Amino acid sequence: MEYTTHMRYFVILFLLFIVYSLGSAAYFMIHDSGSSERMVRALTIRVALSVTLFILLMLGIHFGLITQSL
Repeated sequence: MEYTTHMRYFVILFLLFIVYSLGSAAYFMIHDSGSSERMVRALTIRVALSVTLFILLMLGIHFGLITQSL
């Protein structure tokens, strides 16, 4: 039960970072007119965080750290 609570907070934290990265990419797109590499970097970070979260969720399910009621 303790692992499930920790994993829940970990997933929420990851999702907040993903949303923040998406928001910063939108900000850079608007203010830099889409011509800077800051937007591309922010989107790359968002994709990397999303893939990492997906892999960690799959590993957590495989090793029993995440139950069905996460």
